[in-house]
Amino acid sequence: MAILSFLAFTLLVAVISYMATRGTDENSSDGYFLGGRSLTAGVIAGSLLLTNLSTEQIVGLNGQAYTEGILVMAWETLAAIAMVVTAVFLLPRYLKGGITTVPQFLEERYDKTTKSITSALFLSGYVVVFLPIVLYSGSLAISTMFDIPTMLGISLNASVWLCVWGIGIIGSIYAIFGGLKAVAVSDTINAVGLLVGGLMIPIFGLMHIGDGSMIAGMSILMAEAPEKFNSIGGSDASVPFATIFTGMMLVQLFYWGTNQAIIQRALAAKNLEEGQKGLLLAAFFKILGPLIVVLPGVIAYQIFQGNLEIADQAYPKLVSTVLPVGLVGFFAAVLFGAILSSFNSALNSSVTLFGLDIYKAHINPDADEKTVVKYGKMFGIFLAILAMFIAPFIANAPDGLFGYLQEVNGCYSIPILTIIVVGYLTKRVPAIAAKIAIVSGVVLYSISQFILKPFVVGAESYPHFLHVMAILFVLNVSIMLVIGKLQPRETAFELAYTEQVEITPYKYLMPVGGAICAVVIFIYIYFA
Repeated sequence: MAILSFLAFTLLVAVISYMATRGTDENSSDGYFLGGRSLTAGVIAGSLLLTNLSTEQIVGLNGQAYTEGILVMAWETLAAIAMVVTAVFLLPRYLKGGITTVPQFLEERYDKTTKSITSALFLSGYVVVFLPIVLYSGSLAISTMFDIPTMLGISLNASVWLCVWGIGIIGSIYAIFGGLKAVAVSDTINAVGLLVGGLMIPIFGLMHIGDGSMIAGMSILMAEAPEKFNSIGGSDASVPFATIFTGMMLVQLFYWGTNQAIIQRALAAKNLEEGQKGLLLAAFFKILGPLIVVLPGVIAYQIFQGNLEIADQAYPKLVSTVLPVGLVGFFAAVLFGAILSSFNSALNSSVTLFGLDIYKAHINPDADEKTVVKYGKMFGIFLAILAMFIAPFIANAPDGLFGYLQEVNGCYSIPILTIIVVGYLTKRVPAIAAKIAIVSGVVLYSISQFILKPFVVGAESYPHFLHVMAILFVLNVSIMLVIGKLQPRETAFELAYTEQVEITPYKYLMPVGGAICAVVIFIYIYFA
């Protein structure tokens, strides 16, 4: 029964995605990479949310909440503020310039080499870290939920390999052969399912604690585990409160404002107003995110009394304990949609980056759009296969995949954010400054986290990686500004308006954005 409902829901999403994309010209760059610049606010918001939400986050953050409580909600709630900043500051500039990829702006602002270095950084981050982690954590969840080792009489390792290739192949078909619109449409349908299914878990969990009453369950939870409802936490917290004012906001701004896999949805907006409304709508739902990725971990702590052997068992164990058997197939299909979304969105962005920023720029400058799309797809197939081979070995990574993912991402996130921010806020800083900032950012962060921290100073005495990010951001911005003063560009940079889309802003942007930020601050004060 569970497998039948799983297959039926998954097939339904595929059929609807195919029907919705039949009219899009997939042979042009805008058609394939940006869905013909036709996405509306609802589609953008749904795709943003589900691209972001996947098993490494649902399982990883709930595992941290099981151990530490709601203070880990910083990864979710502060994203809302970053989305507001993106809607107000970055998106108008992106759409005015008519860019398809973030590195494309860097070529206009600096030069082609800067763009290529940035594209290569994005691609290396996707293939070595992000894609394999999404595949591994998703495969582990699906394998456990359906108990595939028992069903097929194979080992857990073999089951993970099987699921990795199953998810990878299906995700590749969506991303490589359907283009962005197929990804975005499937995301939107799955986003509805994920919101419904994700909210069912804490509802059934609280009813389990309160003998059928949600309100009673919440009262018991807050009375018996009050330490889990402290938004600030202690000095040994995985997200110390001080990091909110340093590296945390930088990570959020990079992710929601410059990460190609995310911002590509907003770049595909039919106009600026739809793009801004989509970001604000996603920001509002992001505030509710802790109900799905944090609260279940606290509920699991109460139900299992802190006796789980591994914290990351909290969410799957809670699902199997509180969810009625008839709903397991539907929830597994929704979770499968979330896994696919993160995988195929990053893969689609990788195809875009390679096709436009590497193949067209360096390999075949005279290629027509059909040829660019063709070779982009070929590269996507290669990347997907590489990620599928790497994914099962992620089992040997350190505990706490979500924290590990964030720390390793710092190698490229802060250098890229640095050159984009300086690029938009200054007019005379030259290309050489951007190149030096990228190289110094990657090298200094790598030395800090992978040499000094483990082998020289010791992890216990070393600053939190989010503080390190903030220090290096300030250092690299300073380096760029000094170079800009000593060796400025000959001509001041001016962002040209390409008129590809209408850039009249959403008239309620500031009041709605201000209200979202106020709600986030209120939540922190209330739980402090």
